[in-house]
Amino acid sequence: MTFASTRALITGVTGQDGSYLAELLLKKGYEVHGMVRRSSTFSTQRIEHLYRDIHDREDRDGGGQLILHYGDMADGNGLARLIREIRPREVYNLAAQSHVRVSFDQPTYTADVTALGTLRLLEAIRDCQDAQGDQIRFYQASSSEMYGKAAEMPQSETTPFYPRSPYGVAKLYAHWITINYRESYGLHGSCGILFNHESPRRGETFVTRKITRAAARIKLGLQKRLYLGNLDAQRDWGFAGDYVEAMWLMLQQDQPDDYVIATDETHSVREFCEKTFSRLDLDYSDFVEIDPRYFRPTEVDLLLGTAQKARRAFGWKPRVSFDELVQLMVDSDLGLAHKEQVLLAAGHDPSMPHR
Repeated sequence: MTFASTRALITGVTGQDGSYLAELLLKKGYEVHGMVRRSSTFSTQRIEHLYRDIHDREDRDGGGQLILHYGDMADGNGLARLIREIRPREVYNLAAQSHVRVSFDQPTYTADVTALGTLRLLEAIRDCQDAQGDQIRFYQASSSEMYGKAAEMPQSETTPFYPRSPYGVAKLYAHWITINYRESYGLHGSCGILFNHESPRRGETFVTRKITRAAARIKLGLQKRLYLGNLDAQRDWGFAGDYVEAMWLMLQQDQPDDYVIATDETHSVREFCEKTFSRLDLDYSDFVEIDPRYFRPTEVDLLLGTAQKARRAFGWKPRVSFDELVQLMVDSDLGLAHKEQVLLAAGHDPSMPHR
């Protein structure tokens, strides 16, 4: 029994990064397996278009497949079973409790899923490799939040870590346990230390999407105010579609390693507001109010990464600029707001499924 060279497993496939990565791998002809948690409602909106794309490619020139499996990062036995049954050559671990502010409210859950979940997955891979005598290439989604109270500017692979949230601490554990398994067991495990990356598929509780969604609704009279926390926080924001390409490139290298993926520039939340609202001919200061509930117990004031190592190793660099990213997100959310307006005019509740 061997591992198929173009078969990949993505945990967190229904998230922003998972959907873009699945899209990329399918275009490359992969058989893509995605792990999803069982729930009473469907959460596959971000990947539903991929099934249509698959059928179109099959009709035209062949292509990859997308197969979903139920699984949970809290279930080590289930993870091991998935690895044995799927036999992927590449595993991308994107599953996590990924909201920094929520991690303060749910620190135990964040640690179990984000930190120990990674350990369970690594153990499943190690056991399967020992049994089959073949090597799985593993990608761990590390985070710029591990730097937290950054010791230097910009942050690189050698910058000391100082996480400032339960999420950052959990990601740091997952990062170091991947390195430990690489050095202890010869695992082909690489960590991508990704700085903030956004898109129209970003969850609406994350600050960038919260801003573009609210601005579009305000423009159409569907919302009056937007409440935010620290407007002076600065982040290195890129496009998620660019960043998943870096994930794939890491696993194509002969030797595993760790890489910062960033744009090498930083912008404040205030600037993101200014650019978003100005795209809609609005002044953000007329609509944005500060709400103390959105401040973190310990703030991360400034993150700025340098991706020089990735650029040298495999030629990665971001394609979508900050201004282009804002425009993409504003255009998408304006389209959604228009649909919401139409549904309201027709007497439908936009929050309910409409068939």
